[in-house]
Amino acid sequence: MASIQNYHGYAVQATAHRLPDRTFSANVSVDRTSKRSSESHYAFYSVGYFSKEVEAIAYARRWAKDWIDTRG
Repeated sequence: MASIQNYHGYAVQATAHRLPDRTFSANVSVDRTSKRSSESHYAFYSVGYFSKEVEAIAYARRWAKDWIDTRG
């Protein structure tokens, strides 16, 4: 269910991982699409926990966009 979305020069891939208690951990990877920076790949795990996979993925996407927006 993960798909890559482009946002302000970054490729954002949000995923959800099912946990033993049947909740979902929201995870996201962010890759800079321009190579002007030496750091181009970032991975964030467990940025939130949700009862539904779709909610975890939606949150991870929003979280990544906020992270990108605050980096400038």
